[in-house]
Amino acid sequence: MAESVKCITFIASNVPNMIKTIKQLSNEEISKLLLEHDKRIVFEKTNIIPDDYDLYYELQKYIDYKKIPNNAVLGIDIYQYSSYGEFEQTLIPFLFKKMFEMSAKACLTDHPYIFQEYSEEDFQKRFISSGDGGFLILDTPLHALLFATSLAIVLRVYNSFNMFPKLRKIIGGLTLRYAITYDKLYYFDNNYYGRAIINNARILVKDELNRCLIDEHVHTWFTTSIGGLESLQVLTIDDVQNIYHFKQHHDDQYLEQPDYMFGKDVSRDTGIINSDVLKIGKIKSKETDIIIYNLHLQVSMWLNNDDHPEQKKRMTISLGNLNTTGI
Repeated sequence: MAESVKCITFIASNVPNMIKTIKQLSNEEISKLLLEHDKRIVFEKTNIIPDDYDLYYELQKYIDYKKIPNNAVLGIDIYQYSSYGEFEQTLIPFLFKKMFEMSAKACLTDHPYIFQEYSEEDFQKRFISSGDGGFLILDTPLHALLFATSLAIVLRVYNSFNMFPKLRKIIGGLTLRYAITYDKLYYFDNNYYGRAIINNARILVKDELNRCLIDEHVHTWFTTSIGGLESLQVLTIDDVQNIYHFKQHHDDQYLEQPDYMFGKDVSRDTGIINSDVLKIGKIKSKETDIIIYNLHLQVSMWLNNDDHPEQKKRMTISLGNLNTTGI
């Protein structure tokens, strides 16, 4: 994959090394409110249920839940990780890390305008490992979809014996399944929390067909932003520039660098050449029904060998599949 370009990271003053769209809750601030409006321990002869209005009001004002921004979560799961041999299992985390790093570099290089607020370090800090995959926190569903596409390309390069071919023979092929959600998310005590992660994990657990599943909020975001996921196959970088999020946060100087998926003009030669989305059902998360859609993309890209620049190869891959059976 190509080398990454130099990027600018915008840092929120109260959230070290974090991109500014993630809300941070402070342990110290919440503890301070509790000490001011509550008692840590109460041992009275007669227990009573207190009036909690003052504390409830202050906590509501501090957390301000309605203003916690939505973030996209890309869930990644290595299918049937436990079925590999013990020796092979010890090598898969190394392989996944390499694939993740290559995908991050590809996003920065291939989409300099879209990922201008990111650095390679940001991807590492925004990733929650689950042992056999994990969850990547990103700003918008488009960011999540492009990272998933880059990872699917790297996966195909590996599975086709074009990347670490001897290691590929030792471990065997890998299959990944993906889920993308878009909902409330916040940062507390060096961890990420929120419905976007909870819902994503529940979707991944339910899928047994190695698909790329998205929730209704992701579907709505694409419908509002570009007229629907089907429009991805005719999207230009000018269309991306006009999406509300990018008009608000992004510097147009990065448009001088080419995007290798979204060009200035519509092209069916490279990039997303097919996009299908179908509603397949719902699952229940807590007391909330999550409506699920199945996404299938076909992407065609020219790949360059960093170690041998004279080598390049065109490859067409699929993200997800067309199986819409149940959830």
